[in-house]
Amino acid sequence: MTLFRDFGWVEGIFLGLFAIAYGLYLFRIIRISRSLNTPYATVFIKLLLRSAVLILLIIAILGPTFGDSKREIKSVGKDIMICVDLSKSMDAFDVQPTRLEKIKFEMKKIVAAFNSDRLGVIIFSSEAFMQCPLTYDQNALNLFIETMNTSLVPGTGTDFGPPIKMALSKLEDQETPSNQQKSKVIVLISDGEDFGEETNEIAKEVEDQDIRLFTLGVGTEHGSQIATSRGGFKTDQQGNTVVTKLNPSSLKNLASKTDGQYFEINESRNDVNKLINAINKIEGQVRDARLVDVSANRYFYFLLAALILLVLDVLVSVRTVRI
Repeated sequence: MTLFRDFGWVEGIFLGLFAIAYGLYLFRIIRISRSLNTPYATVFIKLLLRSAVLILLIIAILGPTFGDSKREIKSVGKDIMICVDLSKSMDAFDVQPTRLEKIKFEMKKIVAAFNSDRLGVIIFSSEAFMQCPLTYDQNALNLFIETMNTSLVPGTGTDFGPPIKMALSKLEDQETPSNQQKSKVIVLISDGEDFGEETNEIAKEVEDQDIRLFTLGVGTEHGSQIATSRGGFKTDQQGNTVVTKLNPSSLKNLASKTDGQYFEINESRNDVNKLINAINKIEGQVRDARLVDVSANRYFYFLLAALILLVLDVLVSVRTVRI
């Protein structure tokens, strides 16, 4: 038999106080019995009962364990690849302080919500780049998120095809059974301005692999100008100020084709918690299963014995004084 807790100073103080209190009680009983010339030896029956009750209660508190058994412990989790649009339009400020800064703040909430799952980050514009591979390390993820800015990728437009294709390749696992592919998730974050030509074909691949794709649109439909590093606003080749607007239709269409959902962030709406809840509903994949030795806490046997002796203590009377 082993104890869940060690016998410490708390238990020692408890026993000491009991010994002192009961010693004073015995001293009083013996003194009264002598003065009345009555036997006092039978009072030790009560002492034995109450001492046994105390010892059993202390053992129960310490949590005795015996009868080892085997138990299967399973590690379950999901793989979540987040694709973040870093085209220049993400510097627009129709969502304060900017679309990108708002997304960086919300992504940290997503990372914190899935601390037992693997997450990775892909950044893209017209091309895709791996910012952080799939990992459990939340500190690394938050560091990579914090360093994201629109100068990390070529500023030549937006194409959803490359990041989704890269996400598929990183999530691909030949050893994963087809019924567990649903534990793999892609989250595409963008303002919806897609100039790619292969998005529909890539979406079909996502659907064929039974991977869920969620889209998160950021921005407003009335749009805003795009601030530049020189303090002005971005202009087109004719010198006109560029106004970028949220295009939810492309993101909704992409999500619907892959059995996913569309969510949005703007001045009056923030669906990040809904996105987190939707991903949480997806069943995780069993990553590891192993047998471990488990010792059952048998405190109740000792507690039951203490209660039985306590009842006997109440029922059994010992006369120490003759009248």
